[in-house]
Amino acid sequence: MQSYRTDLALESVSEIQTGFIQQQRGRYFEITEIQITDREAGKQFGKPEGRYITLTGESLSGFSEHYPEMTEEFAQELRNLLPETGLIFVAGLGNQQITPDALGVRVTEKIIATRHLQKELSGEEEEFLKHLRPVSALAGGVLGQTGMESAELIQAVCEKIHPCAVIAVDALACTAPERLGRTIQLADTGISPGSGVSNHRMALNQETLGIPVIGIGVPTVINTRYLAEHAPDMMVAPRDIDRLITQAAHLIGCGINLALQPDMHYADIANF
Repeated sequence: MQSYRTDLALESVSEIQTGFIQQQRGRYFEITEIQITDREAGKQFGKPEGRYITLTGESLSGFSEHYPEMTEEFAQELRNLLPETGLIFVAGLGNQQITPDALGVRVTEKIIATRHLQKELSGEEEEFLKHLRPVSALAGGVLGQTGMESAELIQAVCEKIHPCAVIAVDALACTAPERLGRTIQLADTGISPGSGVSNHRMALNQETLGIPVIGIGVPTVINTRYLAEHAPDMMVAPRDIDRLITQAAHLIGCGINLALQPDMHYADIANF
């Protein structure tokens, strides 16, 4: 069997006993924060030192009556990982043409981009815009479509616009069926595109970009070997994957907007 590594720190730390701190909280999500404090322990399961926050709840493909509160709770967790001021660059990773891999692209479609507005408007509009944090967003496609690593594109954009941090959004892989489509992971260690399915690409993190990188992802695929002992070696997605990507992208997109624009409310964001 080919070795497939989970993208979720919560699944990885179950394999070791030392080198991390675990905290739990949350009201509308079950939130688990894992702080990897020991470099050697992190090497055992392929996760660098840092903070990994896992939000687990109902299936993200559904619509909870607490959807606004879930979005607010996600936004608060993300806000705690970001610099308080400065331009934020939201980068959507993945392939729009492959539904389980389209999460990052769909999220960028929901982002309220504001970096350009103060240069274009004036008067009362300018006064209002002073309260908006500058934000840029881009979905660059995958290597097979562009001939360029996602990290190369994002690095070039960062050199041009000089953000204070990057939020990178991507689909993830997991090993536990009960986490498929029900979990959101935030990490201040960045993100490694394709690592969960052994399709490693250049990592997006502070070391490669020179600024903080917050990784956000939802597990949308699982290897069939984790579902049945003698199953074929292939990656599968939930039956409702179209709805999952749509709903998860909406929640994450709205949550990012709320985290970056704290003076706005869920109703403002959802109707934007």
